[in-house]
Amino acid sequence: MADPASKAFYLTTPIYYVNDAPHIGHAYTTTAGDVLTRWHRQRGERVWFLTGVDEHGTKVQRAAESGGVTPQQWVDRLVEDSWRPVLQTVDAANDDFIRTTEDRHKERVQRFWEVVRDNGNVYSSMYEGPYCVGCEEFKLAGDLLDGEGEFLGQKVCPVHGRPVEQLQEENWFFQLSAFQDRLLAHYEANPDAVQPRSAYNEVMSFIRQGLTDISMSRSSVSWGIPLPWDNDQVIYVWFDALLNYATAVGYGADPDSADGRLFADTWPADVHLVGKDILRFHAVYWPAMLMAAGLDVPHKVFAHGWLLVGGEKMSKSKLTGIAPEQIIDHFGSDAFRYYFLRAIQFGQDGSFSWEDMSARYTAELANGLGNLASRATAMVGKYCDGVLPAAHDFTPAEDAISGLLAETVRVADGAFEALDFSAGIVAIKEFVDRVNGYVTEQEPWALAKDEANRHRLDTVLYTICDSLRAIAVLYNPLMPKAMSSLWQQLGAEAQLGPLAEQRVGDVGRWAQLPPGTSVVKGESLFPRLDDPS
Repeated sequence: MADPASKAFYLTTPIYYVNDAPHIGHAYTTTAGDVLTRWHRQRGERVWFLTGVDEHGTKVQRAAESGGVTPQQWVDRLVEDSWRPVLQTVDAANDDFIRTTEDRHKERVQRFWEVVRDNGNVYSSMYEGPYCVGCEEFKLAGDLLDGEGEFLGQKVCPVHGRPVEQLQEENWFFQLSAFQDRLLAHYEANPDAVQPRSAYNEVMSFIRQGLTDISMSRSSVSWGIPLPWDNDQVIYVWFDALLNYATAVGYGADPDSADGRLFADTWPADVHLVGKDILRFHAVYWPAMLMAAGLDVPHKVFAHGWLLVGGEKMSKSKLTGIAPEQIIDHFGSDAFRYYFLRAIQFGQDGSFSWEDMSARYTAELANGLGNLASRATAMVGKYCDGVLPAAHDFTPAEDAISGLLAETVRVADGAFEALDFSAGIVAIKEFVDRVNGYVTEQEPWALAKDEANRHRLDTVLYTICDSLRAIAVLYNPLMPKAMSSLWQQLGAEAQLGPLAEQRVGDVGRWAQLPPGTSVVKGESLFPRLDDPS
């Protein structure tokens, strides 16, 4: 096991299924992962952030056939035209992007399953049961719903609302049942290993009901990774895709190679971010697979909720998906990142609406932070010729600001570490609001009218600007473009160094921005926007 003190912070998004273009539900997860890893980097930690796409399975094979192209041609086009670009659209700073059609993945997947087979945890048998192509999953009879309307008299998938297929195949099975007691013991000893609590309870209930062995190969599908000991079978897409978290960071590589050293430095994952609909795969099947191969299990699987449109889960198949660029083209990527992590409690379902986003953008970003930055830089320009003045005697008003900053850092750091993004953002927002209130109370424009108030004016302007210095650091993981602009306007780059190198642990130390710094009013951080309708 890697030494936790020396190990890099390793976070993954779910591996996205590439049968169609991404919607904001996928961007939401990626954004959460990006913000969390940027925060850990801002803490001075080494970080590895992985995302990627799952390219095998029945859905891809059928989609390619209907499009008159090969599966490889189908996924290559989607990855290059849609999935890689969306990372740039949301400003993701991932360290790696894994595709399950890459040789590094395929070779290591086969090596993994050979280890599991050698350990006596796979066997051949006949399987018959209901299968949902949309989920790429065999279903339990109790999971299915009675169809209605055109599907009356049929059993349908509760996720996709479409009839399941009855499949019968000679397959290889993974001995999942052998790991029931070990999984229970692990989660009883580590109750934070699945979050939120509702997800933990769901997983424990599922395991306690009894685990049955699960088919881990397919003979009816050709688009997949062949079993190394049975070329007539391909590895079931989930037992291929889940392994990306290990294959991408060098599982199976020579320990002395670069990939081998990466594996030692990252494994196991600190956080797997997943949607709640794929929790069972990540919190039951995945750790059991790792146990079967003799590998450490992840520290935490966090299942977030769904993004809803009209009260229904966002879905590509139901044509309720909204492309991220539809929102970002209007509001910008920073506002997109801010809104979805601010407005929705991570781990709960949340609804998106243009009206709510527009209202929050105007009130909290344009009129809140944006106006504060604009007023501060403009007043330093007008009253001090663009040179940050030195503070003089602090009063209880300034002491209150510096004290609140220290508390804000403490609360925000704890919240982000716990993946409570909304609470962390609210703590920083409340500090912004308090500084705006300070400006209103101190009335620097009135102080400027009398030279006798010069020292007081200087102190007020300095307090506002040093507060903005701290805000830029705290909000940088969330809104990197706007905060980079603010950092430049404050002249902080030349005095304090790059924004990304500022540490969360140091941000609460007051009066870091040196007097004499050149402050320049730039373009608005969050310009007022026309109604998108």
